This record gives sequence, C-alpha cells and structure tokens, in this order.
Amino acid sequence: MKKTIIISLIFFLCLNTFGQEKKQNNFADWEIKPALVVAAKNSKAPSDAIILFSGHLSQWEHIDGSKIEWPASKKRFKILPETKSIHTKKSFGDCQLHVEWRVPKNEDHGKKMNYGNSGIYFMEQYEVQVYDSYNNHRKIYSNGQAGSIYKQYSPLVNVCKKPGKWESYDIVFTAPQFKDDGTLKSPAYFTVFHNGVLIQNHVELTGPTTHLKYTEYKKHPEKMPLLIQSHGSAVEYRNIWIRDL
Repeated sequence: MKKTIIISLIFFLCLNTFGQEKKQNNFADWEIKPALVVAAKNSKAPSDAIILFSGHLSQWEHIDGSKIEWPASKKRFKILPETKSIHTKKSFGDCQLHVEWRVPKNEDHGKKMNYGNSGIYFMEQYEVQVYDSYNNHRKIYSNGQAGSIYKQYSPLVNVCKKPGKWESYDIVFTAPQFKDDGTLKSPAYFTVFHNGVLIQNHVELTGPTTHLKYTEYKKHPEKMPLLIQSHGSAVEYRNIWIRDL
C-alpha cells in the first residue's frame, strides 16, 4: 500500500512539474516591445543603419590617420593600389554589415595569387576575404578564396560572379569578450551570406586573422574600427551600411 502511494506521489509531482514547464514555455510576454525598424527597400539601408558610404568617404581615413587617397564617385569608390588600407573613424562591436564589391576585369599579376585581393576586417583583426574566385578559376587555397574567414574557414559554397560584376556580403559579427584578467570569455563568430546565399554558418574563430597557422586571442577594446584592406588590387566598393547589435 505504501509503495503504491509513493509511486502515485512521484507520478503526481512529475506531472505537476511537466505542467509548470509547459506553462513557462508558452508564457505570453506582453512587456517587451521591440524597436520599430523600417526594412531596406531597393538596396537601401534599414532605418536604424549607419551609412558608411554615400558618395564620399568622410567616415573613413587611412590607417595612419591621413586623408583618403582612393578615388570616389557618387555611387562607388576604388582601392588605389600601393596605398594603405582604410578604416572607419567610428568603432563597432557586435554588428550587422552590408557591403557590395567587385573585382577588376582581366586583372593580371603574373604568377602572384593576388587577383581582386582585398578583405573586410571587423575590429581591424577578423577578416572576411574578398577575391576573384569565379568558377574556381584562380589557384588559391580554399580558406583564402572569396567568402572565406581567412585561413580559418572555407566558404560552404562558391557563389562568385564574373569579374566586373557586383557582389554582396551580408555579415553578422559577434565580437569576442574578455575577462578582467585578459583571458578569453567568449570567442568571435561570423555568419556570412554571399549574394544572398549562406556561406558561413555561425563559425567560431580561433583568434584574429593571421597569415600563419597559429593564432590566439589577445584582449582588446570592446569596440574597434571596421577596416577595408588594400592588397594591391583595384577592387571597388559601394552601398556600405552597418547596424550596431
């Protein structure tokens, strides 16, 4: 009899607990009211975005602090080879970035693997590669082609267009966090859409971008500038906007 009562009591408690969990999982939250944002239309930025290029490069400077030398028109700007990279005057942490780019037609660097070579560096340290990777016709390691997290992750698929055609990246970046003693609390992550196709799915970075195999995190500020790399190719950019997350 006692055994039956104990079993019944356990069953009742389990049932009651299950009911509570179910109730909690179906809780209707009437308190939170998400901020209103007008979605992007016709390639324009959403209403809460910061426009980083709108016909001029006033929000950018060369990494040595000098005035931008790159030629810019109302709709685009071009990397001037043999000049230094540029970065934003404003700093960012967690963010969503939209950027459009195109590599030059018929660019010839002889035996060098430098066709349409550039890159977008978040916090000046974590790179999403820009490169002429159309139809895999350039000889380069897969984690160095367009859409790669340089030297860490190859893109899931190659959706590059022909040289001279505009491409787009939509990137969600989660900045790394550090403890007070300088050790890593949580790593950086990238999610990348290339021409609307998912090519990096919330990948975890092992550290900042480096040409060497080994990399490790070192404590840095919570927010740092966005950088566009000059790597000897006349890559063009346009329609750049960013959202703080």
